[in-house]
Amino acid sequence: MIGMVLAAGWGSRLAPLTDALPKTLLEVDGDRTILDVALGNLKHVGLDRAVVVTGFQHDVLVERRAALERRHGLEIELLFNPKALEWNNAYSLWCAREHFAEGVLMANGDTVHPPSVEETLLAARGAGDVVIAVDQSHEMGDEEMKVHVRDGLLDRINKALDPATADGEYIGVTLIEPAAAQPLADALQATWERDPSLYYEDGFQELADRGGRVAIAPIGVVEWVEVDDHADLARAREVACRC
Repeated sequence: MIGMVLAAGWGSRLAPLTDALPKTLLEVDGDRTILDVALGNLKHVGLDRAVVVTGFQHDVLVERRAALERRHGLEIELLFNPKALEWNNAYSLWCAREHFAEGVLMANGDTVHPPSVEETLLAARGAGDVVIAVDQSHEMGDEEMKVHVRDGLLDRINKALDPATADGEYIGVTLIEPAAAQPLADALQATWERDPSLYYEDGFQELADRGGRVAIAPIGVVEWVEVDDHADLARAREVACRC
């Protein structure tokens, strides 16, 4: 199994900090960046290789790769998404499809969370072809990526779901089993071909609609932050020192 971090986005709401820097490289704990937290989590659970899907300011990550490898004891491959500034992240994850057959523990490159999330996903192996980390501990609003569950498997995943009926929020961390490699790649391709502005979560929905087993792994009461704006970044800096 390998690790994967989706870090192709720009992060325009974090300007001017992201004018020349991908948001995954924003510092959240001393000189430790969001990407450092993600890579550290992957190493914590015993992985030795990671693929980082890049896009905006790819060259900055190229310059830092050797230092990141030394810091985390990981072999890091950078995979460039040429459509990162035009299309949404369904295409980013599809770009990494040739790695799915190895088994993948994947995290969004803008999420700060403790390694207990990865531990929870690994403990849930066998529950589904794809297993997604879900927070069921707090009230949700309109912006959260909400899920509906039926018989222990994903039924719906979408931001537009009614918070009152949702079974939790997907936090951007996923386990992809080797058996899901081709079905997930096909579902993601169908998703971005239908509409390149769609999220990879729409690809998970497509997979579930095709009969794929997408399971959820509740993470318990865990501090985590998706960093979209300056308020999120401030919160991430509070959380990262405890991760």
